[in-house]
Amino acid sequence: MTRKARKLVSFDWAMKHLLRQKENFDVLEGFLSELLKEDISIESILESESNQENEFDKYNRVDLKVKDTNDNRFVIEVQYNSQSDYPHRMLWGVSRAISEMLNKGDNYDNIKKVISINIVYYDFGKGLDFIYHGINTFKGMYQHDELQLSTVQQKKYLVTTMTELYPEYYIIKVNGFNDKIKDALTEWIYFMKHEEVKGEFHAKGLSEAKEKLDSLKLSPENRIAYKRYIEDRRVTRSTLQTAKEEGWQQGMQQGVQQGVQQGMQQNQIETANRMLVKGIDIETIAELTQLSIEQINQLKTEN
Repeated sequence: MTRKARKLVSFDWAMKHLLRQKENFDVLEGFLSELLKEDISIESILESESNQENEFDKYNRVDLKVKDTNDNRFVIEVQYNSQSDYPHRMLWGVSRAISEMLNKGDNYDNIKKVISINIVYYDFGKGLDFIYHGINTFKGMYQHDELQLSTVQQKKYLVTTMTELYPEYYIIKVNGFNDKIKDALTEWIYFMKHEEVKGEFHAKGLSEAKEKLDSLKLSPENRIAYKRYIEDRRVTRSTLQTAKEEGWQQGMQQGVQQGVQQGMQQNQIETANRMLVKGIDIETIAELTQLSIEQINQLKTEN
């Protein structure tokens, strides 16, 4: 009889409370090593978590900035709910990490490689895959060759191409994963989706995760905090879904009586007002109600 895998804490909560501790670096090192297909050793966790603007954001997003022993920077973010400008947020996160490396008067070669890792739990963009990798390439417009660094630059930076100096982006669409294990990386995605590690999994860091992220091994205080966090996150997601469903339903009902367009617009406004009261950020309200940011700001002023 196959023994049921024990439930582990969610990856976002672990990032927030456990993986920042040096004794737990091996868990995060395992994930990064499997994603990048090379051994990653963490030197330190840098102060990075964003100042969330409201209660909604607290349970929607977690981010972490890591420095490895090669002085590379990793910006790791977990996002639960849809955000229309999230691609720009990814760009901002990388830009901020770069700007933080330079003090006034520093040379530009103090800028190190930045890798942005975005773990999303919603249907991000349009595509068939569940993991996407983005890089900057410099290709000739006529010869179609890739631009190489000079010999002096190669010796100085220990890389060959411009691409190796510039930021890289990973987008992991957890809910798009079909649970079919193909390699060690998909074992990690399975853990992120189901919060469990199967006995036959062998990916780097997962045996450590199985031991250190066991929900039953949390201290009484952490166990209470974790349960509260999960419940609050569940309520937040339910509130968003309910607001969206009510918006469409009420809009259609009013549309029958007053005209579909007028009814839906009024309901969008009512839904937006309710979401403003709950402290949900303007970008998310715009995404769910289809109102413009200017309209929502006007509603906020009127309230």
